[in-house]
Amino acid sequence: MDMLTARRIVLLGKTGVGKSSLCNTIFGEDVFTINHSSLSSSLSHAETKSASGKSITLIDTHSFFDTCGSETVLKAEIVRCITECAPGPHAFLIVLKVEKFTEQEKEVIKKICQCFSDDALKYAVVVFTHGDQLPEGMKIEEFVSQNIDLSDLVNKCGGRCHVVDNKYWKNGGDDDYRSNQLQVAKLLNTVDKMIEANKGSCYTNEMLEACERQIRQEEERIKQTLGNMSLAEMRNKAKISVFDTLLIRLAGTATGVLLGALLGVTAMVAAAVGNFHNQSDLSALALTVRQSGATAALREAVRGGQMGYTAGEGANSPGEAIDKTVKAIWK
Repeated sequence: MDMLTARRIVLLGKTGVGKSSLCNTIFGEDVFTINHSSLSSSLSHAETKSASGKSITLIDTHSFFDTCGSETVLKAEIVRCITECAPGPHAFLIVLKVEKFTEQEKEVIKKICQCFSDDALKYAVVVFTHGDQLPEGMKIEEFVSQNIDLSDLVNKCGGRCHVVDNKYWKNGGDDDYRSNQLQVAKLLNTVDKMIEANKGSCYTNEMLEACERQIRQEEERIKQTLGNMSLAEMRNKAKISVFDTLLIRLAGTATGVLLGALLGVTAMVAAAVGNFHNQSDLSALALTVRQSGATAALREAVRGGQMGYTAGEGANSPGEAIDKTVKAIWK
């Protein structure tokens, strides 16, 4: 299966909505492992297979939008998702359950737009799971119309929405609408029309473009040293290498930003304290800290981030990048 020409589709949504099950439903076989935990600790996983006669790569994201997950896992997840879908996905599937659209779901949508920008919704389809929760005779469009916020989301996605039921709609039955086979066909048809409307382009941004450039550079390096590999094998190897590199850089940069900000405030306070001669200067000192702290912290955070990025360039692991960053900034 040619993953280089496959349509890249990224599934987004909080853990537990049924993203992995939806992937299996689209492919018609159990390809993705179902995690029944309420909090996922694994990273994005991509598989390329044929569905409805087309080559499709489904990228199942995990900890991206878990509000209580580890910050380290979240950063690794973002990097993994970027490398898997570079230079960008042809479609996003925003996965929600057929249930009340709560503040938590709204927060997930907000995070999606923060990570990918509002333009991502031009490439998005809202897909509901747990279709058996739809009242008898009701279609998903009617369910959506009952909630203003949900209607607004679907409208921003060009009115594109579908529903499946990964558990009960496998065999269809008397009701043609409640059939995964029919719904998946409709979903893929919607994705086709959306890609056509977007003139065949994929969603991308500077971050994804930069990642793709690095992957192509690594592919060229691999080709020169290991020329006997297939294009797909080279692509996979290049993505793994770039993922590791970005994770190391991220560790160094994040550490640099944190230490830079901390030392920026510390230096500013030390300077202020040096001018503190008597009790009457206390209010002035407090005002100086409030007014100057953010500026000093921001300036040093940027400087620290730059130093961390440079330190990460020569590191072989995230831990080594952190250690080198600390030493560089401490000097």
